[in-house]
Amino acid sequence: MIILKTIFYFLQVWIAIYLLLPLFFLLVYWIKKGLRRQYTIAHKRPVIEKDFDFAAIITAHKDLTLIPPLVDSFCRQTYRNFTVYVVADACDISGLHFEDERVIILKPEKELGAKIRSIDYAINHFVRPHEVLVIFDSDNLVHPEYMHVLNLYYQQGFRAVQTNLQAKNKDNLYSRLDTIGNTFYNFTEREMRMELGLSSAIWGLGISLETSLYKEIIYQHFLGGFDKRIQADIVRKIPQLAFAKEAIVYDEKITDAAAMERQRTRWIHAQFKYFNLGWEVLVAGIRKLNFNVAFFGFMNLRPPLFLVMGMAFLFVLINLFINPLSALIWSAVIVVFVISFFLIISAKTNDKKLLSTVFYMPLFILRQVFALLKMGKANKSFLKTEHTKIVFIEDLLKNEPV
Repeated sequence: MIILKTIFYFLQVWIAIYLLLPLFFLLVYWIKKGLRRQYTIAHKRPVIEKDFDFAAIITAHKDLTLIPPLVDSFCRQTYRNFTVYVVADACDISGLHFEDERVIILKPEKELGAKIRSIDYAINHFVRPHEVLVIFDSDNLVHPEYMHVLNLYYQQGFRAVQTNLQAKNKDNLYSRLDTIGNTFYNFTEREMRMELGLSSAIWGLGISLETSLYKEIIYQHFLGGFDKRIQADIVRKIPQLAFAKEAIVYDEKITDAAAMERQRTRWIHAQFKYFNLGWEVLVAGIRKLNFNVAFFGFMNLRPPLFLVMGMAFLFVLINLFINPLSALIWSAVIVVFVISFFLIISAKTNDKKLLSTVFYMPLFILRQVFALLKMGKANKSFLKTEHTKIVFIEDLLKNEPV
């Protein structure tokens, strides 16, 4: 009985920390903003004075529709020392031509069928040994200053840098809901960790790292959980996985309920499938007495946020019968989290439509519950997210200046 009570209280503390951390990050953000001590790369003197040679790897599978606008955004870069590799896996490249000699189209003889294989294929076909590689999906766009800013971070001595994922489209309810989630996680898992000198979480795209580091950590035998595995290895090998908030990469957001469910089903499945990686990183951090690594592992153990909230409400109900005071405390924790969530979104955007969409978050949560119920289909081909919205960077920046 004592053991069960101990486990129960331990779980409550564990989940409460996840819900209270956003408030802590918000307070730090306000304090540092007031003192004007937020991390800015532009005013730091270079540790390494050189222009790094970048390889931008674009992985495309069976569809090249969005490749031209993405390549166009690279051709508009103010920074020049890079090469773009388009890996056209199982694609017809007969109509794909680019005049810029920095753009190289690679057509594997056999279908690769996995992102990691496409990345390896590009590395094996580098025209020269690039110092840094950056990974993109075919539906992305990059800001004209993207490579220039990224170079500034590598001049500071960072070996791996996650860039800032922003929404390419916010023209309907579901794309805005997706953007709100993106904004919250960017703040709590990337921007504020960077402010505190901790390693940032990565996205599956816009992640850059030294080519030599990638070759150290990557394993040929795994095909799934790319971002989960690669970040777990990166944080154990380098002092800090940086976040470059000024290096902006745009990503197409989902536009309907069915697409949202498919995407979340895949993400939730991956989170549970690679849950053990969080434990590995946490244990590694504790053994090394490295708070940065331990904290990264701890955060990777967090279930999807809607499940964390579900557990919080469950604790309220249970404590109503066994400890009313704890039930009251849990109610306060939930309220604090909800308020913190709203304040974070308000602090990071001035878009009135986006702010008003926050009130539709229960719909977003409901769709994630549906996605959870469909986890058994997570490996089916229909779960691939389709992207069809063709937008060029020039038109995007006219409407949403950075």
